[in-house]
Amino acid sequence: MLTVFRGRAGDRNDRGMAGAVVMGDALAAATGLSKTEIGDPAPAQGAGWAAELEAARPGLANLQRVLAEGLAAGARPLTTLGRCAAALGVLPAVARARPDAAIVWFDAHGDCNTPEHSATGYLGGMVLTGAAGRWDSGLGAGLDLGRVVLVGARDLDPFERALVAGGALRLEAPGPDLPGRLRAALGGRPAYVHLDCDVLDPGLVPTEYQVEGGLSLDDLREACAAIAEGGVAGLEVAEFEATWPDGEPGDPAPLVAALAPLLAALKAPG
Repeated sequence: MLTVFRGRAGDRNDRGMAGAVVMGDALAAATGLSKTEIGDPAPAQGAGWAAELEAARPGLANLQRVLAEGLAAGARPLTTLGRCAAALGVLPAVARARPDAAIVWFDAHGDCNTPEHSATGYLGGMVLTGAAGRWDSGLGAGLDLGRVVLVGARDLDPFERALVAGGALRLEAPGPDLPGRLRAALGGRPAYVHLDCDVLDPGLVPTEYQVEGGLSLDDLREACAAIAEGGVAGLEVAEFEATWPDGEPGDPAPLVAALAPLLAALKAPG
């Protein structure tokens, strides 16, 4: 099942909602899957986390319902999200349906602040802890942070660093032998994979945040191949923007090519 979420999710500009549609079209072409679109685009608010969550909650609840139904039927979902915050609706459904799967979270950031500890109040920076019940999003919880492998993160806030240092979740930073380290972290388990485009080196794809020291597209493909060896429970792609800030259209094709090992695993029997 291919689902495109094109509604609000803590957006600071409108390019992510449009980007989810662009990426959905590219994935539909690459996989032959028909897509279901959920949510209604609306102007970005750029507000604090509570106001953003209130505006996004109906759409995210609908997304969660659709994915939960698919997971219950045995689907391995492929989803595009404008923003990481949309995963507040996704992860509780995945946690319930696939307790066997690790959560592989590709992101330049930790996304595990809480309202109490966030310096910015950005909703997208609180996703993993919300899904884990460390604060109440109103969209459910149930995620065990111990199942999370945070990949490529290099811009962590103090609270997030403390969580990693305390062993609440595992971090695999960019660098040598990332595929081997991922194999060791997963131990043969299937993975549900989240990709935030800012895990990549700046300039490779249009995305709101650009953090130096990220993955190349080759790095990503090699990491995806290692993950696919244990099986893929689902894949979501977030934060691909339809255009660069200057209005130049973004090209999803190189990113789709890098994700090919995961897409092949999703289509494989079993």
